[in-house]
Amino acid sequence: MLTEHAKIMKAFSEAGEIIGRKKLQKMIYIAKKVNFPFYERYDFHFYGPYSEELTLRVEELCNLGFLDEIKEKKGGYFQYRYTLTETGEQFLSHYQLEDMPPLKECIVDLNEQNARFLELVSTVLYFENLDKAEVAEKIQTLKSKQRYTADEITEAYAYIEKLRGQVICS
Repeated sequence: MLTEHAKIMKAFSEAGEIIGRKKLQKMIYIAKKVNFPFYERYDFHFYGPYSEELTLRVEELCNLGFLDEIKEKKGGYFQYRYTLTETGEQFLSHYQLEDMPPLKECIVDLNEQNARFLELVSTVLYFENLDKAEVAEKIQTLKSKQRYTADEITEAYAYIEKLRGQVICS
């Protein structure tokens, strides 16, 4: 019944703590795009791919007491910190996720990246059906305020290949 929720909980379990809603959205989207079995639907929004389904699942997990959400004031905005609770760990320990390949290496790697870079990587993946020049043009148009450089876009492509290699090797 809660299989998709358990998969999200597994990501939190492997990451330890995830700081930021935007970062969480990008981490799950990128993991999905490199072949981890996350099935939330994503649309393109202001900060790149965004899933209302993921937002609702996280909210449900918080309401069930499986996730701890801490809201912190950071300058002119709020930042959210998420960790799996002890109750969440107990629930997850009884859950079998047969279709979930080893996630730790990928999730830890994603969690070590900053949200700006993950926004770029997720945007590249969102438009991966286009050729690289068209993707770069989309990024320059849709993400003009971020001022991504050609080198950063190249780095995003290399990072995607690295992550895909982790999934194959797992």
